[in-house]
Amino acid sequence: MNYRRIDVKPVATALGAEICGVDLAKPLDDESWSEIRRAFHEHLVVFFRDQVLTPEQQLAFARRFGPTEPYPFIDGVEGHPELVEVVKLPDENHNWGSNWHADMTYREHPPAGGVLYAKEVPPYGGDTLFANMYLAYETLSSGMQRVVEQIEAIHDSFDPTEHASLFKGMAMQGTSTATREVAQHPLVQTHPVTGRRSLYLCRPYSVQFVDMTVEETRPLLDALEAHATRPELTCRFRWEPNSVAVWDNRCAMHKAMDDDLQALHSGEGFRRVMHRATIAANAST
Repeated sequence: MNYRRIDVKPVATALGAEICGVDLAKPLDDESWSEIRRAFHEHLVVFFRDQVLTPEQQLAFARRFGPTEPYPFIDGVEGHPELVEVVKLPDENHNWGSNWHADMTYREHPPAGGVLYAKEVPPYGGDTLFANMYLAYETLSSGMQRVVEQIEAIHDSFDPTEHASLFKGMAMQGTSTATREVAQHPLVQTHPVTGRRSLYLCRPYSVQFVDMTVEETRPLLDALEAHATRPELTCRFRWEPNSVAVWDNRCAMHKAMDDDLQALHSGEGFRRVMHRATIAANAST
């Protein structure tokens, strides 16, 4: 695609592109926004470097994609309940979201996307990977496509206290307001904007296929995740301070790398702090 107001640089064949020539701290004119939106749908996840954003500015940008909503099990930053601070402390060797997943699939209406802003990052490591779920569906055999088109999956949040309790630097929501959520979704979905079909799965939350046992579900679910996350269907983003990533939760999975080996072996690793805004399901973008 041709762009007049922004520069779009793909980072991998499957998905992902860096967008240059825009300052997200300033209000976006309609033409620049239209081009960002086009790049977002073409590449599924877009990245911006060197963006110095206040919480208000990050949320204002996120709301160009649609309404924002709080994460159900973690308190937002002070004054901004829709903005979650994602923290890994130097002595922790796991990042929040380190399994391949789509966000909050246990909700009846899962979010349309997310906007993640890097506040503090390690000098190396802690990258985020993304997978193209359009291609995950399109590269299945025709026989397997017919199989998955008939399946719905049950998604379960499990105990809400588990969502951030393992991360000392994160603000867990009080259990009095955190309620377990369970939802059912088709394994193949059609994107409301692009009209393309994609696999929709999330190994941490997709516990069982409807009318199948857990034991029958696991082998197929594991095989589909392995297929969807093959290297040629993914991209990898190396964070720098003040980088921003925006992904389409309806057609992409992602994971944060757990590769802080210094924290694992000595307890003296790296601190990583991100601010995440969630784009609600009823986004028009």
